[in-house]
Amino acid sequence: MNKKSKIKRSVVFPLIMLAYLAAMAWIGRDRLERGEYLYYFGIIGVGLIIIVLLYFSLRKKEQLRQQREEELEQQQYGTYADDTPQEDTTTK
Repeated sequence: MNKKSKIKRSVVFPLIMLAYLAAMAWIGRDRLERGEYLYYFGIIGVGLIIIVLLYFSLRKKEQLRQQREEELEQQQYGTYADDTPQEDTTTK
């Protein structure tokens, strides 16, 4: 099977969200300058946790989809062992 190599969703979406978080951290740096450390780093920390959870959930979803496709392909085409005739031992 010849599949084109492409970047997976489980990588693209978290990278986009990480870039968004970096931009928001840059925009909100005035809170850091005002001394609101807990708020600033708390928001960044929660954002990072969400991005990591998003990555793992999308990766799991892709793995389940791939397993489903492989099972369907096996059911459709079968294996070589399915084509060989089996001896019937019940009549002997």
